Amino acid sequence: MGPRRRRRKPETPTRREENPTPGPSRRRPSVGPSPRQRRRRKYGWLQEIRKLQKSTRLLLRKAPFSRLIREICAVFTRGVDFSWQAQALLALQEAAEAFLVHLFEDAYLLTLHAGRVTLFPKDVQLARRIRGIEEGLG
Repeated sequence: MGPRRRRRKPETPTRREENPTPGPSRRRPSVGPSPRQRRRRKYGWLQEIRKLQKSTRLLLRKAPFSRLIREICAVFTRGVDFSWQAQALLALQEAAEAFLVHLFEDAYLLTLHAGRVTLFPKDVQLARRIRGIEEGLG
């Protein structure tokens, strides 16, 4: 018994005969959003991240941040009300946002290292602990 030979396919594809009486459509009427809308909603967070990374504007609102700084200052100065320059508040806000963004970047790297996608508070705590006293603020 010799080797088996493969049958060659015909050069031109054969066409299926059309059914003279078409049956009901197999597609169900769409109930939810289309796949394109689902994809857009699914990756909406990714678009938001890209937009925020491109921008240079501040992420926190100025008025609530200013109130928080004045409140903290009043606690540490035992009720003495200091006046703040707008540029000083802006510089403090820039530094605070840069610190937080860098902290969250490090914490998310720890999240990925643990094999997760969701950022947990323990990741932020571990990032601060690894940074030490100088970088982690305590």
